[in-house]
Amino acid sequence: MFSHTSQPCTFERDCDVVMIPAGDEVTIPAGTVGYITQALGGSFTVFVDGNLFRIAGIDADAIGKEPVMPPILPENATEDDVERLLWEQMKTVYDPEIPVNIVDLGLIYSCEMSQTEGGERTVAVTMTLTAPGCGMGDILVDDVRSKLKLVPTVARVDVDLTFDPLWNHSMMSEVARLETGMF
Repeated sequence: MFSHTSQPCTFERDCDVVMIPAGDEVTIPAGTVGYITQALGGSFTVFVDGNLFRIAGIDADAIGKEPVMPPILPENATEDDVERLLWEQMKTVYDPEIPVNIVDLGLIYSCEMSQTEGGERTVAVTMTLTAPGCGMGDILVDDVRSKLKLVPTVARVDVDLTFDPLWNHSMMSEVARLETGMF
């Protein structure tokens, strides 16, 4: 399962992880040895004892990496600045089995935001998965929600998972098709 680009790692502390593709949450104990097989978007995929696990960026220190810092907005940010940061954040979400972000995969159908009089924002995202039975669906939805909540002034994020229309390869960006050899 690991390749020549895999990097050995040892868990320096107990770490809560998500099993791929089942989506089960488990704890890997300190001292466990594994291989980092993917490090994209601030999260890591690690191969341990025949299984793959996803480690959130905030827990990167458990495998000797720098934790991922939250995004920032300029002091006088415009609506365009906020919207750009929302899309940048969604581009940090990766399907753990495909080394392409979910925006370039074409999984985000829409992202709309509204602002209250107090300046807080609500974000509504409509997204899909590459397959309706994907065991990582809840994890990807939660990843989108949690990464968008990191954007300053965002108070609420609603993520609607839909399969209408069903995802297909033509929804991928040109970059994604090149990266996956589906061009």
